[in-house]
Amino acid sequence: MQLPAQHLMRDGSGCIEASSAPTLSEARDAYVRLKGVGKDKTFIRGASRNVDIVIKHLGDRPLDGYSSADAAALRDAMLDRGLSIASVKRNFSTIRSIVNLAVSEQGLACGNAFARTYMPEENSKRRQPIPLDCIANIQSECRHVDDDMRWLLALLSDTGMRLGEAAGLAITDIHINDKTPHINLIPHPWRRLKTKGSERCIPLVGEALWAASRAIEESSGSSFLFARYNRGSYSNANSASAAINKWLKPRVPDGCVV
Repeated sequence: MQLPAQHLMRDGSGCIEASSAPTLSEARDAYVRLKGVGKDKTFIRGASRNVDIVIKHLGDRPLDGYSSADAAALRDAMLDRGLSIASVKRNFSTIRSIVNLAVSEQGLACGNAFARTYMPEENSKRRQPIPLDCIANIQSECRHVDDDMRWLLALLSDTGMRLGEAAGLAITDIHINDKTPHINLIPHPWRRLKTKGSERCIPLVGEALWAASRAIEESSGSSFLFARYNRGSYSNANSASAAINKWLKPRVPDGCVV
């Protein structure tokens, strides 16, 4: 049975035994080194950010120095800061993976204090679909404004792509002049896909065909379809999401986002 602060237990002479387990930051470094091969900077930043949150609240301890009570206290502190349940779950998922890898790789006898932390149910509203009449009006406005953010939004409106998928498209993914215009959606070093099954061929029709054509016309030699949201090493879908949803907010019912 693992005891709280087990790493500080005294030996027979009354001296405090030093833990041989790696600290959380050391486990993170090993995780990034082993699991980060071929991953983009978003993966590394995410691991570092999530570990930094734990260290801020609980300190950078040896892995056997954290208890389930510590993990519960961390959950409460994050929720008190106003973070959503989804954000807290993502943080704990990363920390669990980091600790599990260290335990497995180094043959540690300790458990994972973050493995079974209870998470309350999410209270936020479910994401609502954008009504068809709103989509038609938005598509019309996209044609009128005619800039890269509106091309991205119009592309989404008639393809059903995820925002991150579309924001990270390369010019070479777009096949306008084929008999059937389409997008060849594949992973790139700067933008991964959610699953292997996410690779697919997507027909370009309606506003999506217009948007892709305009984006290519104005690409100015960039290899990216939407250069604003790509900086070579990674695709910044979060920036695109924030800007688009801010513009959409007065144009769609509450709870509708992309």
